[in-house]
Amino acid sequence: MSATVVALGGNALMRPGERGTAAEQLANLRRAVAALRSLLGPGLVITHGNGPQVGNELIRQERAADEAPPLPLWLAVAQTQAEIGALIAAELRPAATPVCVLTHVRVAPDDPAFDRPTKPIGPFYPAEQAEQLERERGWAMVADANRGHRRVVPSPQPLEVVELDAIRGLSASGAVVIACGGGGIPVVRRGERLAGVDAVIDKDRASALLARGLDAKRLIVLTEVPAVYRDFGEPAQEEIRALSHAEAKTLLPELAEGSMRPKVEAALAFGRETLITNFDALESALGGDGGTRIA
Repeated sequence: MSATVVALGGNALMRPGERGTAAEQLANLRRAVAALRSLLGPGLVITHGNGPQVGNELIRQERAADEAPPLPLWLAVAQTQAEIGALIAAELRPAATPVCVLTHVRVAPDDPAFDRPTKPIGPFYPAEQAEQLERERGWAMVADANRGHRRVVPSPQPLEVVELDAIRGLSASGAVVIACGGGGIPVVRRGERLAGVDAVIDKDRASALLARGLDAKRLIVLTEVPAVYRDFGEPAQEEIRALSHAEAKTLLPELAEGSMRPKVEAALAFGRETLITNFDALESALGGDGGTRIA
């Protein structure tokens, strides 16, 4: 049985202007699951982002630091995997049998990203507190225009989905598997053990790695816009319906580094049919009339 991997973007759980309450996230997921109805069944594997949820969790930890010790980032990723997995599972029932897999993803300890942290996470801090956090916790901090200073962490390349065999077996059993949440819990190998590291793995790259490991027939990346655009945001922006591997590679430099580029890079890394679209256009895109297909 060949799998389909669907990568849910952040808008699947939180919309602009929302606080991210459980009720808001469930309402958004209801819409997402409705859009996925035609895909529900054996062979479906769902991945998801966790950016806003990890940010909220880090804020809770900072506010409660005098009462309870803050946890490392990799455990915050684990917490939000379980949180979001429970929310998705609640919306999938009873139409499907969901199973959420707490997923670790191995990265290289010498990945260059560890020397150049770039991924902003968590709350904003005033300059004096940011300096204190740099001294006491060794955090890398960057200034953000008019909003204060923010922690940045590495975003290394994913190398191995540790629970791949378990995910494959659960999928073959007929379950809809929820896995690689937030890109996975980043770990490095130390001898025979795995150790968590404070980093954030790109969700789309991890989804492509998982899809390749499952020998999936296709990868569907759901984001905020209905397709990939040339000259996005400009008066002459043009929706792209289809791209060959070579055309997608040529287009990469034109795409925004923090939004659409990682999605096209994930399609290239997967190497099979990838569909990039949003929930509203998914049904028509699955029928060949919408979205961007990368072959």
